[in-house]
Amino acid sequence: MDQQPPEDQDGSAAAGGPPTCYRHPDRETGIRCTRCERPICTDCMVEASVGFHCPECVREGSGSGHHRAPNRPRTLAGGSVADDPRLVTKILLGINLAVFVAVLIARQSEYPLVDDLLLFGRAYSGDPSAGLEGVAEGQWYRLVTSMFLHQEVWHIAFNMLGLWWLGGPLEAALGRARYLALYLLSGLAGSALTYWIADPAQGSLGASGAVFGLLGATAVLMRRMNYDMRPVIALLVVNLIFTFNPWGAIAWQAHVGGLVAGALIAIAMVHAPRERRNAVQYGACALVLVVIVVAVLVRTAALT
Repeated sequence: MDQQPPEDQDGSAAAGGPPTCYRHPDRETGIRCTRCERPICTDCMVEASVGFHCPECVREGSGSGHHRAPNRPRTLAGGSVADDPRLVTKILLGINLAVFVAVLIARQSEYPLVDDLLLFGRAYSGDPSAGLEGVAEGQWYRLVTSMFLHQEVWHIAFNMLGLWWLGGPLEAALGRARYLALYLLSGLAGSALTYWIADPAQGSLGASGAVFGLLGATAVLMRRMNYDMRPVIALLVVNLIFTFNPWGAIAWQAHVGGLVAGALIAIAMVHAPRERRNAVQYGACALVLVVIVVAVLVRTAALT
């Protein structure tokens, strides 16, 4: 028999107001559990054969007897439901902060750690020819290390706030593996586009490409869930204004590359037909990776 929502967990807002998640009363939602009809947010919803279930119904359904769930609980994109939906986001935050601290310590000891991790090598050394050092000489790891590299407090603060705000809901909706693939490929796409068209003497660093990928993916997810798109559109517009500011202090190539890659990967993640879900999702990720590799190879050939 279907479970009825307790009166104190209905999650309904005040009379005339929109419903709120029964576990997170501060979050408005238009989604309800198809078993008990509790309002649930994207962090709490678990994809079922028909609609979505709340965590309580999933736990009851995984028990013995006639309540056993026919399928393992899955996220919207088909990933496994995790107890901590922000674990990967926390790990990524930790890596970024650890690299930032390492750069600060190295700066005190006058060791140029930044030069070893930058996309274009010794771009800040003042030697115009030094910009060719790095990826062009086979140091492809810089495409990744530059994604976790920050020098200024304001820079890492803005990027980590964006990672926390956008990453948690995406990780819950996609699952850990898919979310991590989205983050890394978005960051790599930002690095690749910067490497493709930016001046080799320009220093390029930061998680902005990956964060913009999360922003693009958030827009896709909100559209998929039929949420109000105005907040994410406003956030995107503000970020693009800062990206293309007249002072030119921001590597806009990383932002655009990450945004486009994140949106494309997210489309494949949340719109893939269930019967071909893995093939479409893995195929989209592989295609983005191939484009990144080709772009880097072509640019390297032009520089060397």
